[in-house]
Amino acid sequence: LKDKGSVTRGWIGVQIQPVNADIADSLGLKKAEGALVAEPQSDGPAVKAGIQSGNVITSVNGQEVKDARDLAKRISSLPPGSNVKLGVVSKGAEKTVNVVLGELPREQRQARATSEDNDTSGTEVPRLGLSLAPAGKVAGAGAEGVVVTQVDPDGPAASQGFRTGDVILDVAGKRVTSPEEVRKAFADARSGGKRTILLRIKSGENTRFLAVQLGRG
Repeated sequence: LKDKGSVTRGWIGVQIQPVNADIADSLGLKKAEGALVAEPQSDGPAVKAGIQSGNVITSVNGQEVKDARDLAKRISSLPPGSNVKLGVVSKGAEKTVNVVLGELPREQRQARATSEDNDTSGTEVPRLGLSLAPAGKVAGAGAEGVVVTQVDPDGPAASQGFRTGDVILDVAGKRVTSPEEVRKAFADARSGGKRTILLRIKSGENTRFLAVQLGRG
């Protein structure tokens, strides 16, 4: 504090969100706890340690992480340069990852994002109520994924949290580039007896996961 004139906080460089019951089910987790990595920041400490999108961080130095807010609090309480051991679930397997904390960038100190737990329970989705288009065919959408061009306000997708302009990057852990691939992934999951399916979605500058309950139809 005396050297730098301000409080410095540890930072691992990830966008995180809570693990709700639907997300836990879609990932095969035993309980809805931990922090889901929606997007690791390029060149951040987490990326350098091998942490990937879709990983769930379950502990810090052996102490259980309850949710995304708990993880953020634990990491920010440690000084930059600290070597921490993170418990991580990756594709169903548990492992320990060593991460050297960076320093929280100044712009993020002023406006630290607060993760909110979006309740996506209770909606069956035999039809999503979405209009989709390849991102490459929509101006300003970038080159990756499938863009939500329209959301039926009375359809199940609206209540699930979809918004016009969202870009669906992955469905069930696989990258998608066309509406047909999205529909096929839903059909495959339903025929395989899955109750939920996990989508990775980009909204503006933020990336998040959304667990969608599958209808029986």
